[in-house]
Amino acid sequence: MRTGSEPVPLWRQLSETAAVIATVRDGASGTAALDAVPSELRAGVQALAFQVWRNLGRAQALRTLLASKLPPPHADALLCVALALAWDTKNAPYDMFTLVNQTVEAAKRGRTTHGQASFLNACLRRFLREQDVLVTRTDADPVAYWNHPSWWIKRMQRDHPDHWRAILQAANNHAPMTLRVNVRKTTATNYLAMLSQAGIGARAAANDAIVLEQPTSVSQLPGFDLGLVSVQDAAAQIAAPLLLGASDTSDGLRILDACAAPGGKTGHLAELTNSLVMALEIDAHRTGRIRQNLTRLGLQADVVTADAARPQDWWDGQFFDAILLDAPCTASGIVRRHPDIRWLRRESDITQLARVQKQLLQSLWALLRPGGRFVYCTCSLFLAEGSAQVQTFLTHNTDAALLSSPGHLIPRNVANSEGVPDNPSCDYDGFFYALLQKRMA
Repeated sequence: MRTGSEPVPLWRQLSETAAVIATVRDGASGTAALDAVPSELRAGVQALAFQVWRNLGRAQALRTLLASKLPPPHADALLCVALALAWDTKNAPYDMFTLVNQTVEAAKRGRTTHGQASFLNACLRRFLREQDVLVTRTDADPVAYWNHPSWWIKRMQRDHPDHWRAILQAANNHAPMTLRVNVRKTTATNYLAMLSQAGIGARAAANDAIVLEQPTSVSQLPGFDLGLVSVQDAAAQIAAPLLLGASDTSDGLRILDACAAPGGKTGHLAELTNSLVMALEIDAHRTGRIRQNLTRLGLQADVVTADAARPQDWWDGQFFDAILLDAPCTASGIVRRHPDIRWLRRESDITQLARVQKQLLQSLWALLRPGGRFVYCTCSLFLAEGSAQVQTFLTHNTDAALLSSPGHLIPRNVANSEGVPDNPSCDYDGFFYALLQKRMA
């Protein structure tokens, strides 16, 4: 990274990365913490922070072996940054001695860490001397081995006894950049040809999604500004077709997309049907994102800022033919895209969010006409936010029928022994989908 013609020193990037890690430990999201980083440093700091979050369990276990007591918060964050980047030599982004030297330099220059510089230097020098032994000692610690909190690991073991290892492994892999083709303007085949002409490697995936070989700036994507494609994970692309069904009778409907920001599913619905789509979002800033996305796609929807759980504030009394509820959740299925989530969440969040999901389901179900379709989805792999939530709903709502549904989608981008994803066509985020229909009276 450069500011003007001068290279940005590594110590400064490490210092900013440590600040981001400390901010998330204090309860802020990684996105918010990274937004506060100076623009000229943000891309580099994000890359380092993502690597740290994917290795933070190991780093914290190593820090426990190296320090007899917990250092002050900012010094501890800086030490864990260095250990997370250094412990796996083959994947370390910098030479080990350079990383140690620059971490100590960052400590010396930090307002709250300069008094800890000698301590950090001693810890890291010892790590360099005893690296193999120390790493081996931490292998027996599940938090260090899987780089997830203990409660998260136990929850996945309980919820997905046959897949929990694959889920945790997939969460530490890099997510692909997946595109959704705007079928009003082009086809997957035609757009693949456009990408090839632009020198961008890509392949077709399930349901006409396109997966890029390498992440690319959207400014480099042919026709992105013209709305030919959108960036959307393959799992998220399931929502709109599932709600609309396979028939040709999806035009002229009243459709609600609840909790709609940033508008990916709203845009997909508008691409697939000539119907009135209402996009509902409680956050005014995020509502603006929906409008921006629709403008780029050249599509329209009725975008409303309101609380989906309070229909009395926004509903006009006319029933909807179809409702999509992408409910607030722990986001445990998209950790590979947001690796900070595992360290930000607490187990108690599951219960709290499950209550919100239950309220939203009940409130919006009352707005669906008899015979109408309802999709409940979350980007979570915890059963309490997926299958258990829907089963409870069905038990208390006898007018609801569960139609054929994907259920919990388990991430499949785990590489085999040759380093190739075991099922490239299913390289999607973790999601849950349930398709419900209201019985006729």
